[in-house]
Amino acid sequence: MKIQILGTGCPKCKKMAELAETAAKELGLEVEIEKVTDIMKILDFGVMSTPGLAVDGKVLASGNVPSPEQVKRLLQQAAKK
Repeated sequence: MKIQILGTGCPKCKKMAELAETAAKELGLEVEIEKVTDIMKILDFGVMSTPGLAVDGKVLASGNVPSPEQVKRLLQQAAKK
């Protein structure tokens, strides 16, 4: 599973990356985390406000940092597909 953090490196983007990494570890998921910082690539995902969270190229959240529980739930759902 490939988790992509979409953002320019702002504090919110760093928090999103931290939450995704923690949730993946807690769920026992084997993941690759990629930080997408190029604004044109972020726009290619259709994300207009960062931070964004994508799994295997599909955007699951954008514009705000979800709670740790929400991130965990999103990753669990993505892992089942």
